[in-house]
Amino acid sequence: MDARQFVNPEQAGYVGFANLPNQVHRKSVKKGFEFTLMVVGESGLGKSTLVNSLFLTDLYPERHIPLASEKITQTVKIDASTVEIEERGVKLRLTVVDTPGFGDSLNSTDCFKPVIRYIDEQFERYLQDESGLNRRHIIDNRVHCCFYFINPSGHGLKPLDVAFMKAVHHKVNIVPVLAKADTLTKLEVQNLKRRIMDQIEDYGIKIYPLPDCDSDEDEDYKEQCRQLKNAVPFAVVGANSIIEVKGRKVRGRMYPWGVVEVENPEHCDFIKLRTMLITHMQDLQEVTQETHYENYRAENLANGGSPAGKASRGQSDGLSQRERELLQKEDELRKMQEKLARMQAEMDSKRPEVQPNGNIKTHNV
Repeated sequence: MDARQFVNPEQAGYVGFANLPNQVHRKSVKKGFEFTLMVVGESGLGKSTLVNSLFLTDLYPERHIPLASEKITQTVKIDASTVEIEERGVKLRLTVVDTPGFGDSLNSTDCFKPVIRYIDEQFERYLQDESGLNRRHIIDNRVHCCFYFINPSGHGLKPLDVAFMKAVHHKVNIVPVLAKADTLTKLEVQNLKRRIMDQIEDYGIKIYPLPDCDSDEDEDYKEQCRQLKNAVPFAVVGANSIIEVKGRKVRGRMYPWGVVEVENPEHCDFIKLRTMLITHMQDLQEVTQETHYENYRAENLANGGSPAGKASRGQSDGLSQRERELLQKEDELRKMQEKLARMQAEMDSKRPEVQPNGNIKTHNV
């Protein structure tokens, strides 16, 4: 017998359900989190550098930079890189989807179609897993957030920017990012931000709306949310090199006229962008689940499209080679059965019928 007395953590008049958030926290930390970030924009805007700066990791160790001659015939590719990040015991499975070749071709009319196809494929794959037998261990590869990089020398949104955002704003959370803000003065950044937001409103583009604060939140959090909303689109500068300035080491870029500190809110919105992403990461996942995925699922069911039915109609881009072969065999078998049924019907129509009086009635052939 164990002589040790059971220790009751409860106090007098204390039931204990106030401990539920701690239980959810422990379970979530043990399970880990999944997040997929897509970066879209023209080449040379610092997408890879910014992503490496955000998560303090190197997601592109073997990155190939194509030559100018290669870009002439280059098409848009989808590169997905997954890395496990652990910070203070919390594990994050981060997937960054890059789109090299976007906007590099002379004719960029259809360059965003592979991006839309990839987003739909992830929705379709999640729908298949959700409809399958094993629903406990579903890997969520749906795109939760899309950083769209805007060229600072474009004086606003280009036609390609408008076409892309209007094509995907009902599929993914778009966060506009003004790239290479160190090429502009503060006044130019403010004017360009204002112009971009006016264009977004004029064209009816729906970007990710930062959630409003509750009335019972503290004043510091309310002020943080207000500054984040005013900072859209985020004017950022990316850098992975450490520079020593006045006896302290900072991440930034060295210029003849001075140093641009990446993590200095007075120099750029890098800190605000990272704060927005980390603070509202759960909300980005919820909006993806409750809005974008539900819209796709409802549209899929309204069209009478099951995964197998869609694939048999030639939309099996996201399936493996073996699944395509099986669907092709099923289609051939179905056609053969229909052909046999038609032949049987023709034979029945030509077969002589026996009348009740014993006479035989034949059909003219």
